[in-house]
Amino acid sequence: MAKLVRRLLKLALFIGLLRLSIRFIPLSNEWSLAETRAWIRASDWLGVDDPDDLYFAVWLTIEAIVAAVAYVAIVKLWRYYRARRSARL
Repeated sequence: MAKLVRRLLKLALFIGLLRLSIRFIPLSNEWSLAETRAWIRASDWLGVDDPDDLYFAVWLTIEAIVAAVAYVAIVKLWRYYRARRSARL
């Protein structure tokens, strides 16, 4: 039972970090002419009909990576804190 609770808490932590990442790293819908050409070429090369769909998928992937890095950092810091705390006792 405790294992399930820990896993659910870790999942909630990751989802919370993902939501924070999505909220504070804005999705820009305004592209310069050069960016528009680049996104159109990339979407044509990948076979995606709409460059906005490709941009959204790339943006969401970056957000997930940021959340995963933050999650790993928090877990490692927590383990370090627990190890130091138990060594003092």
